[in-house]
Amino acid sequence: MTILEINNLNKSFGGLQAVQDVGFGVEEHRIKAVIGPNGAGKTTLFNLISGTLPFDSGSVVFKGEELRGLKPYQIAERGMARTYQNIKLFPGMSALENVMVGRHTRSRAGFVAGMLNLPATGREEAEIRGKAMELLGLLEIEHLADIEAGSLAFGQQRAVEFARALAAEPAMLLLDEPAAGLNMNETAEVARLISKIRDLGITVLLVEHDMSLVMDISDEIVVLSFGQKIAEDLPAAIQQNQEVIEIYLGGGDD
Repeated sequence: MTILEINNLNKSFGGLQAVQDVGFGVEEHRIKAVIGPNGAGKTTLFNLISGTLPFDSGSVVFKGEELRGLKPYQIAERGMARTYQNIKLFPGMSALENVMVGRHTRSRAGFVAGMLNLPATGREEAEIRGKAMELLGLLEIEHLADIEAGSLAFGQQRAVEFARALAAEPAMLLLDEPAAGLNMNETAEVARLISKIRDLGITVLLVEHDMSLVMDISDEIVVLSFGQKIAEDLPAAIQQNQEVIEIYLGGGDD
């Protein structure tokens, strides 16, 4: 079943066509990667899907609902979570507290109830704390719960960011260059975590430059160049696609 359907999506900035007539679908419980050279329009595409930027024309349909005009928090409430290339944790808060923040779209107690410290608020906070600890355990980082996020290694911060995104109980997770800035061992661990997230039944769409990671974990790959889709296929077929080799990898007869 298709969970995300992108049709003829367009976005320009002045005279620059950043995304041009891009369309593809993402099947449930799969990992789909979007790759391409710098300036191909990958992050712009993510911004359009997640509501960070409005698109000029086309459509983005998530779980059967058109997302055009919805704000990012409204899209998040519908079950789409996102991480960014630059990790956006609260450095002075613990790993556990950062994950708890991710539950805000699923919390019920309002501002007034919190100010009055009503019993329902305390019960909900305890539930949120318990769920956050469960997610840290699921990603095997519960030992980091009480450590300030800003003092964690980069790969550990990425894992906490994953847990925070999962706290919103998304049906789909958008990952923008999850391996950026990681060493080889950290990248391998991130690849394992992404596969684990998929195995939990969560659909993953990712932008990534690390081709080893992409080829290892992706079920399908979309290739962009200068804002246009030039290929969409299984990883093995993408590796043999001559247009991809020439445009993305800069190869030739060699």
